[in-house]
Amino acid sequence: MLRRVFGYDAFRGEQAEIVDHLAQGRDALVLMPTGGGKSLCYQLPALLRTGVGIVVSPLIALMQDQVDALRQNGVAAAFLNSSLDWRAALDIEAAARRGELKLLYVAPERLVTERFLQLLDELAAGPGLALFAIDEAHCVSQWGHDFRPEYLQLSQLHERHPGVPRIALTATADNATREEMRERLGLGAARVFLSSFDRPNIRYTVVEKDNPRRQLLRFLDGHRGQAGIVYCLSRKKVEETADWLVQEGYAALPYHAGLPAETRSEHQRRFQREEGVVMVATIAFGMGIDKPDVRFVAHLDLPKSIEAYYQETGRAGRDGEPAEAWMAYGLQDIALQRARIDESESPPEIKRLEAQKLTALLAYCEAPRCRRMVLLDYFGEASSPCGNCDVCQNPPELFDGTVAAQKALSAAWRTGQRFGAGHLIDVLLGKATDKVARFGHDQLPTFGVGKDVDEHAWRGILRQLVAAGLLQPDLTEYGALKLTEAARPVLKGEQSVQLRRVGRPGKARKTTRAAPENLSPEELAVFEALRGWRSQKAREQGVPAYVILHDRTLRLLASLQPGDQDGLAGISGLGDAKLARYGDELIGVIRGATA
Repeated sequence: MLRRVFGYDAFRGEQAEIVDHLAQGRDALVLMPTGGGKSLCYQLPALLRTGVGIVVSPLIALMQDQVDALRQNGVAAAFLNSSLDWRAALDIEAAARRGELKLLYVAPERLVTERFLQLLDELAAGPGLALFAIDEAHCVSQWGHDFRPEYLQLSQLHERHPGVPRIALTATADNATREEMRERLGLGAARVFLSSFDRPNIRYTVVEKDNPRRQLLRFLDGHRGQAGIVYCLSRKKVEETADWLVQEGYAALPYHAGLPAETRSEHQRRFQREEGVVMVATIAFGMGIDKPDVRFVAHLDLPKSIEAYYQETGRAGRDGEPAEAWMAYGLQDIALQRARIDESESPPEIKRLEAQKLTALLAYCEAPRCRRMVLLDYFGEASSPCGNCDVCQNPPELFDGTVAAQKALSAAWRTGQRFGAGHLIDVLLGKATDKVARFGHDQLPTFGVGKDVDEHAWRGILRQLVAAGLLQPDLTEYGALKLTEAARPVLKGEQSVQLRRVGRPGKARKTTRAAPENLSPEELAVFEALRGWRSQKAREQGVPAYVILHDRTLRLLASLQPGDQDGLAGISGLGDAKLARYGDELIGVIRGATA
């Protein structure tokens, strides 16, 4: 079935075991990284079992793309969501009752309606229910940033149809969220399949903010013509950044919850279907984005947690090809996130949890060791240095920063814990500014004690002290840095502090675009001809190009250059339906490009 329908010769990771487990009628909770092949884990068992598989999916665009891809593979699939008019919805419901569908995608809001629950009862009595798949299952977590209240009602599925196997899937969840999913979805007895969270094809880089727009431009310079996402914290910043990138010659589009629904839909459609679009977005964009050739994800602001960061960066490189996760952050980011937690109306225990998660993210940003190891440690997975992050490729120098920390903490204390980093650095450097003189801070014993270090290095030291929990910015007092209880033993000399030596921000490494898989010039000509053919097909059918064929399949075709149907049959990604539909045309394109 895998070979015939999907065109693959082998399963990846635990796919085979998950498919077998579900096909036998058992429940599963699957935690698998983005791009790990989650959808196959429920699509294939639905084909193997009697009846229609019901897939709960939270995003209209994702449903559309998955259904398009299944139909390309010859699978009878459909979706029910608010994008359909009532006649189209009635036709799909009737087709399901007649047993003409193998997979039916539905939005959670529709699934919990009495009408759809009635349809499920009719299907159970008629053609049968093959399985229930709950995609993006972390949406059930009330404390997550993707929470969807309808997900809390999905336990009804099991209560009404206890004999139908269920599979809940997510790309990221810490232990607390995993347990919440199991409890709220009634999956206590389900087998948990936990894949490695490592995405070795993604290169992680974190830079300290120093004219972030200029830094972003340097980074993007190596990604011209490639698809990517730039995340910003506020709607205003999203729109300003998108406008600025357009002026800089990038095909950039804004996306946030404040835009009209039709604008959001159109921008998402363009991102999915056009080449080289850069989406500038808040976290409102991204969940369930199934675009395999996103080459970079950049953060201009600090996310709220490692889970959020992992999930957002995980939208890059789903095709397994090299991709980059780049982030710029500074003290102001930390202050904003701390204020967000303090000002929220969440209960105290949730605020504590969110503060801990932010601290873990800051530790990642300031880590003197491999970034991938820090990320995977957070998810409880042991690893070794990756060689594919900025820390591995340019290890920082560590030094005993106890005296520097004492000077900085003393400056904050003696100035009354009422000033931000800029003023404290002026005091440490002995700069007699008007503000320093007005408050009499040029008379303090700490005035000028930090002249051995420059302003840039002091900024890095203060940021590390905040990340280490010795100082805390207070946004209600314009980012004033205040000492925490943990600072006391450092000031008293009872505890030492290790710091990273902060260098001047260098020029960002430029990414060069290599020929795909080092194809020869002749093979590259075939590859480009195939890409042109694929673009034309995608336009004719109104689907994203990757739904027709993935880049990897095109590369194999360009490299092997099969001359007949038998040769095509061994190409990964070409199942029976695509062979029948496109086989002759593909052979014609290859012959034309090599003539």
